[in-house]
Amino acid sequence: MSNKMSYKGYLARIEYDDKDGILFGKLAGVRDGVGFHACNIKDLSAAFHEAVDEYIEVCNKIGKESQKSYSGRVMFSD
Repeated sequence: MSNKMSYKGYLARIEYDDKDGILFGKLAGVRDGVGFHACNIKDLSAAFHEAVDEYIEVCNKIGKESQKSYSGRVMFSD
């Protein structure tokens, strides 16, 4: 099982919070701190897509260039 997701050139590392019983992720390489969470994989994927789409939309509205996960490649360390 992979602990990474990708969408529209954005990458995220997925983790599980045992205390709260949720899956959560954060866009990799984006300093703006865009995160998302859900209770299952299907909802997590939808939340990830929504987070990316909203991030791009907000950046466009304020005239800021959206960051991407370093040239499309991110090295994750465990």
